[in-house]
Amino acid sequence: MEYGTILAIKGVADEMKENPAFAQEVIAAFNRYRKYDWGDLCQEDKDLNDMAARTGERILAAYETSKGKIWIITEWDRSATTILFPSEY
Repeated sequence: MEYGTILAIKGVADEMKENPAFAQEVIAAFNRYRKYDWGDLCQEDKDLNDMAARTGERILAAYETSKGKIWIITEWDRSATTILFPSEY
């Protein structure tokens, strides 16, 4: 799957700079994402992401971290993948 430009929104980016353990959690979440492990979603949403990965729709995955949930979103056109806290959406 293509990811486009990979971005971390300010809250996640700042926390990663200040907290190496959190940075490792974000890296681990992205590695799971790359393996089509969509994290903490219901099965229906995981199935929708599996289909979206094949058909070119938008993908949203969620992962629990020590600083709360993060989302990883890949746009439908694969131009960008963004890592953010839900409150930053």
